[in-house]
Amino acid sequence: MSAASDLSVSLRDFSANVRAEGRSLVLCLSGNADMAAKDSLDSLLPRVHGEALRIGAADVQVDFRHLEFMNSSCFKSFVTWISDVADLDPSKQYKIRLVSNAEMHWQRRSLHALRCFAVDLISVES
Repeated sequence: MSAASDLSVSLRDFSANVRAEGRSLVLCLSGNADMAAKDSLDSLLPRVHGEALRIGAADVQVDFRHLEFMNSSCFKSFVTWISDVADLDPSKQYKIRLVSNAEMHWQRRSLHALRCFAVDLISVES
């Protein structure tokens, strides 16, 4: 896998870390994904995408369970990433699994809305 520093973000109120698990990548998010995190997220998601393609990942799991908040600008970063995956030749596409915290009601609504962008590629779990 790429150097950990390439696939992690550590800000005062937001962090993101990626690890490989077999043919899967796991992206764990925590804190608040607000405007202070947008540029970092915009930079991280294409690197996660590149790593998923490099290893031939079957899926990428995005763990939202410790994410307290995400603003619409950061959601747009995810929409861009999802579009990039959907635009791939089907033989190169990978699934995206969104793991939510059932106690954070905003996640249920927002993550299911994200799923609508590519229902064949995205699942939402709690």
